[in-house]
Amino acid sequence: MIKAESIVILDGGRRTPRADILIDNKAAGLFSHYSTTQLGGMAVKGTLENTAVDPDKIGHVVMGMAQHSHRDSIYGAQGMRARGGLGVDVPALTVARICGSGAEAICVGAEIMLAGLRADDDRPFTVVGGAESMQYPFALYNYRGQKVGSAVQKYGPIEAKNLPPGTHLQDMLLMSLYDPSAKMAMANTAEELGRRYKISREECDVFAYRSQTNAKAARDAGHFSEETIPVAVSPDYGGHFITHDTHILEEPSLVKMARLGAAFEQGGVITAGNASAVVDGAGAMIIAKESDAIRENARPLVRIAGMGVAACDPQIMGWGPVPAVTKALAKAGIRGADVDLVEINEAFAPQALACMRDFEKMGIDPSRVNPMGGAIALGHPLGATGAILTLTCAYALRRNKQRYGIVTMCIGGGQGIALVLENIS
Repeated sequence: MIKAESIVILDGGRRTPRADILIDNKAAGLFSHYSTTQLGGMAVKGTLENTAVDPDKIGHVVMGMAQHSHRDSIYGAQGMRARGGLGVDVPALTVARICGSGAEAICVGAEIMLAGLRADDDRPFTVVGGAESMQYPFALYNYRGQKVGSAVQKYGPIEAKNLPPGTHLQDMLLMSLYDPSAKMAMANTAEELGRRYKISREECDVFAYRSQTNAKAARDAGHFSEETIPVAVSPDYGGHFITHDTHILEEPSLVKMARLGAAFEQGGVITAGNASAVVDGAGAMIIAKESDAIRENARPLVRIAGMGVAACDPQIMGWGPVPAVTKALAKAGIRGADVDLVEINEAFAPQALACMRDFEKMGIDPSRVNPMGGAIALGHPLGATGAILTLTCAYALRRNKQRYGIVTMCIGGGQGIALVLENIS
């Protein structure tokens, strides 16, 4: 029976590969010359080209983005709409729930349709997703009001050697990873969660190894191919196209992982090998009310069966998926044992492991969590992750002929978000 008020994700959503922001932690990354809006535009364009929907039927664009990383970032979804090829008469909304922004965009797009107050009956489809260039800038402080010298052009670069005394630069990437309400950096909140759940360094490395081996196997089997569009890399690297996520290790090694030192706390369990990779990327898809999709002869892939958003103590922000999944399951009217696949963002190994322990108490089999790897191997482009994981989950449900999947992630500041997807393809 068709649920008149259900929202479906159409077949054809696409994402970019996820590319490390640095090569060998030294050279600029393969996507370093793209802004967030450019990456998002690629995902929107790829989705429009692969989804059987007339672009004139698109009524809204809703895209997630966590940080203003480029000069054009303030335009967010509007820039992604334009770069994706949609007309100037399509309104665009940028949403930000930090690490959950891509999933939040899906929720907001769905709610616009279900509420009906801003829905466009003549254009019943909405593009949703998220994008993030993690090439975050350095912010200049105490310069406002200073005389602009000959070396400085409006809209152009500032030469550091000409900065007057009292000005200083700060790295926006590092600044953004510190939560003043928790008085802790994100990694330290994961260390705290690891302490509370008594998670060992060895457990973290084993989990990271699983993530890498699962991701490599999924890539080699072509499981990511149907969701990914090729992207041209920087001309500095030859301008060729890449089609795969760049952080996957070809030969992951537990021995090498064990040699890595603690990255954030003396004696801590988090290392460069068991934390999420910092990458650039974007993902998009088209959603509609199920009745509209059927009337317009569109191809539904999955139904959004439930949503959940929750908050928790910011000092254990990584635990947010647990209450969010609890709420989403209740909205979907299913139990944990009914879940065939979980895509949880692996912000840090102890964070993911703590959530998985509580998922197991809900009846969710740990083997069903991230069978294609996670952010430790694939990366976490903040505002894009929720959209990318949704695509991965949806296509996997169809490929494996499974019914229910969950997409979930923790959110800096102490939140979690979750979607329950039901395969109807």
